[in-house]
Amino acid sequence: MVEMFMSVLDTVLYDVVQICTTFLEFFGIVVLMATALKCFYCWVKKNTQSIRMDLAQGIALALEFKMGGEVLRTVVVREWSELGILGAIIVLRAMLTFLIHWEIKNEKNEG
Repeated sequence: MVEMFMSVLDTVLYDVVQICTTFLEFFGIVVLMATALKCFYCWVKKNTQSIRMDLAQGIALALEFKMGGEVLRTVVVREWSELGILGAIIVLRAMLTFLIHWEIKNEKNEG
């Protein structure tokens, strides 16, 4: 009885994590696309004052959503090889986010 209950809970947890991960990654895509379209529109209108900053901030926010999805995915990892791949993805995205934030900070200091 307990084993069946634990199996059902495991399945429910896996499904909830998959749905939440999908939503987080979708939000990241939406943020990135909205930012890119906005910046492209500003570039076409020759309003190039803050395009780089806006684009960098949008990319950073999108990466945060994507990284949140990856962190959430670690909850249901079943094998060490999967955990290693997820860890590498998280580290790469964290480094990208750090570099983008560093660039934003330097751009603000220059401007």
